[in-house]
Amino acid sequence: MADIEPVVDVSITAGDPELLADLVRQLVESRYVACGNIIPGVRSIYQWDGAIQDDRETLAILHTRRSRVDDIVRFLQEKHPDETPQVIATEAVQTHPGYRDWVLENTRAQ
Repeated sequence: MADIEPVVDVSITAGDPELLADLVRQLVESRYVACGNIIPGVRSIYQWDGAIQDDRETLAILHTRRSRVDDIVRFLQEKHPDETPQVIATEAVQTHPGYRDWVLENTRAQ
């Protein structure tokens, strides 16, 4: 039996919720991700250019397969407005078999 490719969650943020929704929509249309959950009202505190920043952002959690992560990173480097966008990929330890199959089906290259 062949190994099943792992499902990965990729988290990204943006200051503009509509821009983030548009990026997620493009990622779904391109089949880079099967689904994106958009969570508004995230507060991000971080250091940038020597100063502490405290910003309201929107978080998206993208559900994909491991082999699509590089595609997602390239897409965001081109389309995301931030100089250094947050892109963090985490491999799922366990998924519901039906959900895993759905993610893999909807992220296959066409």
